[in-house]
This record gives sequence, structure tokens and C-alpha cells, in this order.
Amino acid sequence: MAQTTLGTLGLCVIEAGTDPLSTAFYRCAIAALALAAYAALRGDLRALFRLPARVLLLALLSGVLMVGNWVLFFEAIRRSGIAVATIVFHVQPFVMVLIGALVFRERLRLLTLGWIALALFGLTLATGIFDAPEGHGPDWIGVLCAVGAAILYAVVTIIAKGFPRSSGAQLTLVQCLCGVLVLAPWLPLPPQNLGAEQWGWLAMIGGVHTCAVYVVLYNALPKLPTATAAVLLFLYPISAIAVDALWYGHAITGLQIIGFLCVLLASLAITLKWGGPARNRPEQVDRAGNRRVATEVR
Repeated sequence: MAQTTLGTLGLCVIEAGTDPLSTAFYRCAIAALALAAYAALRGDLRALFRLPARVLLLALLSGVLMVGNWVLFFEAIRRSGIAVATIVFHVQPFVMVLIGALVFRERLRLLTLGWIALALFGLTLATGIFDAPEGHGPDWIGVLCAVGAAILYAVVTIIAKGFPRSSGAQLTLVQCLCGVLVLAPWLPLPPQNLGAEQWGWLAMIGGVHTCAVYVVLYNALPKLPTATAAVLLFLYPISAIAVDALWYGHAITGLQIIGFLCVLLASLAITLKWGGPARNRPEQVDRAGNRRVATEVR
């Protein structure tokens, strides 16, 4: 599944050696070209001009937020490493729960608060604050960037509830084009300053980790049961930890592993609504949940 690519995405981001703003810009630009070619081959490109005004505005808004999410997440990877940034990013389900409680006045159950407490405990362990060598504590700016990215991602996911199921590729193209327009005035690294190797890594980020992954997500996830899709999404952090350890030799301590497991367990519980009312059990959730999951990818 495409979800296992987050570890290699982090690898591409680091190996490209470009700043977060430039990485996000070229990701959007390359992905937009690839998605436009894909849509043209399928004869879907004209549908882009037939999107309802409300949907188009939602896509533009989500595009701006998605760009912010990518920039913050890339900065988190640069500062904290692939594994820690990915695990911290997985507070996103809890952010959605809290937004639902504050904005939509959804009721928080005691069990839900328990899962959130477990996730925060795991997050504290995962940062490495308790077992880091003296003078080598966690990079708190990197941790905060990952949390900020998770907040923006949660808002984008909520906005995506208004997207029609059949417009996935077109909406993703709109998001990427929006990213190009937003980031172009602030681009620190112009194209002529990039080396051939950097272009190769950026092509991987935009062409494979964005265009190809989006296509797979939109075509595959709606066909999976919600529970299966949710479990597969949690292969993200496992792949990230493996790449960080095997490729860069970043040691993962025992306490960090316990923290990772706490965050993953709590996130899975929130996503699958463990202990929730019968009407919210995964097997009774409408497949639209899969569509919402598929609207975003890091």
C-alpha cells in the first residue's frame, strides 16, 4: 500500500537538501504537472472547470492549509528526524476530536479523554526528553512544527468532508496549483540553483509521493472497509522509524518505543472509535470515511 511510503518520503526530503519552503513548492509544481497529465490521459481535465464554486473555494482553502502542513512537517523532519516528526504528527486524530468538541460541540466521552491522555503520555516519551544524553535534548522547535502540521492537517481533513467523492484527482490538482501560487513569491531556491541529484529527489517527492500516492489512495481506499484503511494508515510511522534507524542510524531508545506504541494505540482507538456507541462502530461507518481519509497525504 502507498501508506508505507512516509519513511521514504522523509528520506527524500532529507536527501534533497532543500529548505522546507522550496521542497513544498517543487512538490506542488511537479505533482501538479503529473496530475494534469494523468487527468488529461483519462479525459478528466475538463471536469476541473466544472467544479461547483463552493467546492472550488474549499479546495483552494484546503490547498493553502495543506501547503502550511507540508512546510511545517518538512521543517520538523529537518530538525527532529523522520521518526520523531512522524510520531508527533500522529496527534492529528486527537486534534480533530478537540476541534469537534470546541467548534461542533461534539460530546467528549470519558473513554475518549483516556485515549487522549495515553497519547499525550506517549508523545512525551517519544520526544526522548527522559533518556536523551545531557545537552542533547529534543529539538522543541521541531516538535512544535510537527504539532502545527498535525493541526493544519486536521483542519484540512474536516474541510474535505465537503468534497464530492468523484472529484478527487481534480481537487488534488487544485490544491497543488494553489500551493504553487502561494509559495512562488517566497521561493528561496530558484530552479537554476538546483543540481541534478536534487531534481531527482524532488521528482520522487512530487511524482511518486504525491501524484502516484494520491492516485492509489483515491482508487484503493474507497474500496476498503474503514477499519482496514485506518489500520493501514498506521504503517506510516512504522516505515518512518525503520528508515530513520536503518538509513541514518538514529538510535531509538526503549522509552521512545513505548511512547510510539502508546501514541499509535491511542490513535487507532480514536480512529476506529473503540468503546464508542454501537452506531459508531467501524463496521457501521459509511464508506465516506474512507473518502475523507484519502483526501490527504503527507
